Parts: sequence; structure tokens; C-alpha cells
Amino acid sequence: MSKPIRNIAIIAHVDHGKTTLVDNLFRQSGTVRDNQRVAERAMDSGDLERERGITILAKCTSVVWNDTRINIVDTPGHADFGGEVERILSMVDGVVLLVDAAEGPMPQTKFVTMKALALGLKPIVVVNKVDKPDGDPDAATDACFDLFVALGANDEQLDFPILYASGRDGWAVNDLASDKRENLNPLFAKIVEHVEPPKPTTDGSVDKPFSMLVTLLDRDNFVGRVLTGRVQTGRINIGDPIRALNGNGEVVETGRITKLLSFRGLERVPVEQAEAGDIIAIAGLQIATVADTIAVPEVTVPLRAHPVDPPTLAMTFAVNDSPLAGREGKHVTSRVIRDRLMREAEGNVAIKITEAENNDAFEVAGRGELQLGVLIETMRREGFELAISRPRVLFKMDEDCKRLEPYETVQIDVDEAYQGVVVEKMSLRKAELKGMAPSGGGKVRLTFDAPARGLIGYHGEFLTDTRGTGIMNRIYDRYDAYKGPIAGRQRGVLIANGAGKAVAYALWNLEERGVIMIETGDETYEGMIIGEHSRDNDLDVNVQRAKQLTNIRAAGKDEAVRLTTPRKLPLEEALAYINDDELVEVTPKSIRLRKRFLKPHERKKAKDA
Repeated sequence: MSKPIRNIAIIAHVDHGKTTLVDNLFRQSGTVRDNQRVAERAMDSGDLERERGITILAKCTSVVWNDTRINIVDTPGHADFGGEVERILSMVDGVVLLVDAAEGPMPQTKFVTMKALALGLKPIVVVNKVDKPDGDPDAATDACFDLFVALGANDEQLDFPILYASGRDGWAVNDLASDKRENLNPLFAKIVEHVEPPKPTTDGSVDKPFSMLVTLLDRDNFVGRVLTGRVQTGRINIGDPIRALNGNGEVVETGRITKLLSFRGLERVPVEQAEAGDIIAIAGLQIATVADTIAVPEVTVPLRAHPVDPPTLAMTFAVNDSPLAGREGKHVTSRVIRDRLMREAEGNVAIKITEAENNDAFEVAGRGELQLGVLIETMRREGFELAISRPRVLFKMDEDCKRLEPYETVQIDVDEAYQGVVVEKMSLRKAELKGMAPSGGGKVRLTFDAPARGLIGYHGEFLTDTRGTGIMNRIYDRYDAYKGPIAGRQRGVLIANGAGKAVAYALWNLEERGVIMIETGDETYEGMIIGEHSRDNDLDVNVQRAKQLTNIRAAGKDEAVRLTTPRKLPLEEALAYINDDELVEVTPKSIRLRKRFLKPHERKKAKDA
């Protein structure tokens, strides 16, 4: 524990190469042997993180370079998981800001950098992917400087060191023109030189009573709840008495440290003692949670926790009450759904849970569609069945009782041929075009100021309009004046009028009515949405109607039915597609769309009410 320490966070936009760079830091520091089998992007350990290629949960790790222990935090790049980023930055003394040589700093870069600069952290800028054909390291560096100025960086923060790197190939240099491209030693050296050691190790705080702010919470199958944070003052040993204080200084619980864990490479290893400046994980407390202070009994004043931006979007999670409920999932009651959601809110500071009046539904508020979509997908894989409502934004009232809604800054990179349709669609959603500039390679970068309400459900339509070539990045900006009604989905839906398995002949006859979303043999029930109508009204249809058999044979009469491939909506698209009177039924095996009221007369009654 006596090694010199440096605590850093690696922050960047989605897909700028954070996690790949950390993989190579592991290998070159000797944390991972060359012949050791480690999965690609070792820090992205979750199934959803690997499938989507994004970092969802912040993770701590540690490497030793030239007898200096460097604690590294790999943070999510997506603003929806910003609650993770805000807490994690309070654990570190410096940040490595990674930017793509071609794209430069992006919206999520701005979000995380703003938080880091506000805490007084000094950045090291690493221009990554400099070997890309369209890379422009100088332009990326200039854009970083402009961003820091715009975010109010002080003179010390503006005097940032710059390195050029290829995280994938495992090298970094101080000068692209003259330095050899061998390894990541220049980055290690710059971290040790530029990032200050933890203040508690230099200002005498080591000799004060032990205190630590909880930053992350997770569960271990063997030791139970594990609280991670940075030791602010003092030393702690296994078996020492401790207590947890909330933000008001009230004692939450008392106990003893049963397990003290330190980060060594990819693993948490038991240690006997930790001191100020160390990032550790402890076990032994059952109630303490994120933002609580863990300290020895004589400490009575809690450490200050940084506030987290409030949620801007909410969905209703309800018990699945469709006719097919309980067939595929093992967790179907409101009690187990409530316990699971409360457990999620305990460790995820950006999520808020509110119980509905009927106790069978819960309002889950978060940062965005992606964050809530990841939660639903995680629960689905754990065996839960849920009925989910359409996402809705959370409004506020100002001092004059005027309604305010959340606004987002939207940055879109799109081929010039598609900029017209993008501007048109965004204007229909009450977005204002704030900037337009060429971004190289025949692409245009469009910047919009848009109400978050208008962007719900647009991403799928955007990909269709741009033939999958457009890139859209969004970030929460502020609450501002309500923009008025925004037109929703333009077409109605096809609704099954009975229960049973879908028949190929019936679906074949319905294809001229619209786009079909189910396959032959799929189980259906009354009120289930089986497709999109070609007109703006809803239509009840029979998907069980079989072909009438006769004893007359004629040429061409018995040709095989050929169906168009159905349009299957993934979870996030399904949530964005539905209207307020519809739900998404989520089970471990299926994603179905349905009307909130299954019977036609109930729907008519609700519409007239």
C-alpha cells in the first residue's frame, strides 16, 4: 500500500476507444500476461455491453508502472449513463480525455468534460485513432481547446499536455513527426508526471480518522453488498468498527468491515489495510448506499456528495396482464418487480422509482430511452415479465406557473443528399437548426436545439431516412418553455380480434392493409397489435382466418402462400413506436405490442371519456 498512487478517469464519447486503450494498458503494464486469455474489451464485462459495444457501468481497475500504482476508472461515454460519470469523477485526481482524430470532441465529450473541469481536474488530451485515413489530429486538438474555453476552464486546465495514439495498436507519442511509435510508455509517464498524487497522502489527512464516500454499489455472490469509493482520510483495517452517515449526518447503520478489497488489474483482491488516497471496496454493511459516508464512530460530519442531474424521462413498468402472461417468465408479480426496481435505484443514482396508486405499476424515471431500455432488457433476461408504457418527458413549473420541458442539443452527421429530409423531420418535431457545417467526406454536421419530447421515437425513422448512414448524438441541455403539441405517429395499427395462432393465409390477405409485424404460427390474443395500418385509423383484423377448402381443383388455385418478411421491432424501437393508449409486453422470449385496453368497447369508452 506504500507505492505512490495516481487516480485517473478515462472519459470520451461513445466509440472513441476508451475500453480498447485500457486493454492495452493492462498488457503493457504486465497486469495481463501476453499469453493470458482475456476477452477483447475486457472491461466491458456485461453481456449487454459486449453486444452493444458500449460501456454501461463505470468500473475500477489498477495497474503498476515503474513502481507507481495507477488506479484507472473506465467511464460510460453515453449521456444516459451520466449518473455513473458524475459520481466517479469525485474519486480521481485527473482525467485522460480521449478524442477521435477524425470526429474531435463530441456532445458526450462536452458533458463529461464539463463535469470534470467544474471539479478542478486537470485533463490530459489523447488524440486517438490518428492512423484513420480521414483523421486530422491538429483540428481535433484545436477543437478541444475551444471546448475547454467554452466550458470555462482556468489557465492551468487550458495548459493541457497532448499525446497522439492508436489505442488499438498500443502506442502513444508526444510528437507525431519525430517520436517512435513503440508502446504506451509516453502515456504512463505523462499520467505520473501531470496528475497530482492524492491530496490526503500529501497534506497529513492520512493521520485523521477514517472516512470514505460511497461512489458505486454492486453485489457479489459470495460477500453480498460491496461498496466502492475512495478513502478520503485516515487508515482502515479488517474488523474495524464503522458506521454509515447519510447526507444529513444521520447514522444509517453501524457494523464492522468483514472484507476489504483493493483493485489489482481486472480483479478485486483482499487486503488487510487501506489508507487515504486508495480506491477500495468494502463489505459488511447491509443498508448503506451510494452517496453515504462510511467512517469510524468518532466521525459525525458526512463528506459532501456531488449532486446528480435530475431525470428527464419516465416510463410506467406494470405487471403483465395479457392473456399470455406467465407463460415465459418466472418473475411476474408486483412484489418481485418492486424489489428488483428498488434494488436498481439503490445503486443507480440517476434512476428514481415511484409507486402508482394501484400498487401494480411503478413509474421509473431516468436520463433517456437508452438507459431505461438497458434496464428493461436486463430485467427481461433475468426472467421478468413486464408491460411498459410509452416514454414521456417530465415537465416542471416555473415561478409564474408556466410549464417547462427538457431540451436537448442534437448533433447529426449525415450525407449531404439526406440533409433536406433530416431538417424537415426535425422541424416537424419543433427543433431549431443552430448550426450547419461541412464535416468532410461529403458529410454535413447539423446542430439542433430540440425539445426532448419531440425526439422520442425519431431514431429509427432517422436511420431509415438516411439509409443507415447518419449518426445522431443527443445530450440534455436545460429546461425551457413548453413548445406546444407535437404530431405523433401518422399511421394506425392492425389489431387482432381474437385469440389463437396466426395463419399464413390470413396474413397474406392482410399484407395489402399494411406492414405485418408477426410471423405465421405466432400466438396472438384480442387487442394485440399485429402490424401497422396503411391509413391513420386502427383496424381490427382476423389473423386466424383459414382458407376455405373445396373439391374443385383449378390451375393456380393452390399455389403456396408467399409472405413478405415481417417487420420485427427491437425493444427500444417498440417503446418509441407505441402511442399513449398502447403498451409493450416484454417477456424473456418475446416482445409484443398491445392496446392498453384489449376489448374494442373498452377502447371506445376510454377514447370518449
